[in-house]
Amino acid sequence: MYMNFWYVAAEASEITDKPVKIKMLGQNFVVFRDSAGKVHCLHNVCTHRGGNLAGGKMRGDRVECPYHGWQYNGSGECVKIPSIGKDGKIPARTRIDSYPTQEKYGLVFCFLGDLPEHERPPIMDIPEWGKDGWWPNLLRNEYKASYERAVENTLDPAHNEFVHPTHGYSGEKESYAMPDYKLDEVPDGCGFMMIFKAPPLKDETMAKLRNFGGDLEAGAGHVGPHQTWTQIHLSPTNWFHQYTFRTPVTRTHTKGYLINLRNALQGAEHDEAINKRQRVIQDQDVVVLEAIEPSIPPVTNTKEVLMPADKAIVRYRQYTKEWNSKGWRVDIEQVEREAGKSVFAIPCPARRETKGWVTDSVPVVQAGAAK
Repeated sequence: MYMNFWYVAAEASEITDKPVKIKMLGQNFVVFRDSAGKVHCLHNVCTHRGGNLAGGKMRGDRVECPYHGWQYNGSGECVKIPSIGKDGKIPARTRIDSYPTQEKYGLVFCFLGDLPEHERPPIMDIPEWGKDGWWPNLLRNEYKASYERAVENTLDPAHNEFVHPTHGYSGEKESYAMPDYKLDEVPDGCGFMMIFKAPPLKDETMAKLRNFGGDLEAGAGHVGPHQTWTQIHLSPTNWFHQYTFRTPVTRTHTKGYLINLRNALQGAEHDEAINKRQRVIQDQDVVVLEAIEPSIPPVTNTKEVLMPADKAIVRYRQYTKEWNSKGWRVDIEQVEREAGKSVFAIPCPARRETKGWVTDSVPVVQAGAAK
């Protein structure tokens, strides 16, 4: 799991003026809206005696710890300690980490890291968003598997033949072989488009979209360690363009937010039929992902036998090594070993400006070390 990227905390409609506890990257956060409607994301542990801030109340634009009533503003500053009285001096070390937030695509994104604004990798772009002729709908899922394995599954064109019956012939054709494909590079990622041989669709709704005989054009790619896109061209004119934002809860627990845009069957009345079909596909993937061993990709490719069809996965793993070298990978094994004994926080941008934080920064894998 990597810090210094944007992660989805929740749907925008789920964040109100009540504190909400959300776990991301193995750490707990409290997320809330202030009176102006701005979303704030703070480290969830009070610096006094470890109180659970999300279990407290909102006092105006401040979140109040339920243990001793300490109040924190959206910048993570402690602005009230009842036990020392209204004139008591509040130590600077009482502050907690506060993380940048953005609302985009109907989702709340939190930047979990300490990079200054101009250095932050962007949220994956959805060029079709808000454009005439494209209808969006959101589909969420949650599963007990590594987000990295899920990303690699998206980048794996060869699995479709065997995991998804509607995407291929389930290995029944002796002539089956995965054609070569061209890998295109983008900032912090790569992707491809290719032609798949697929059977006619039996689902009535989907059959209307794939209203021609012939092969299917599709492809996928990733941006950063956890964001992927998929394009499925069911016919020369009927397209699905999908964008998935994955949030690692722990190293083997992932939440996914898939935004599906289509240029056919416009209107909310078709959403449930489209979602029903997409859930079937997701469930087929989850069955495989939750059974993979080891649950996270191996440190070196020598522990798996990779094929030419895996070239996008090989490139993705090269990117992970680059992010490792920057010191961005959370040492989740150390975090888990010290659970119950130590509290860590993903470092926020303010840590670059000020010293004397009570909560230690989350440990990271040292540059050049195994992940």
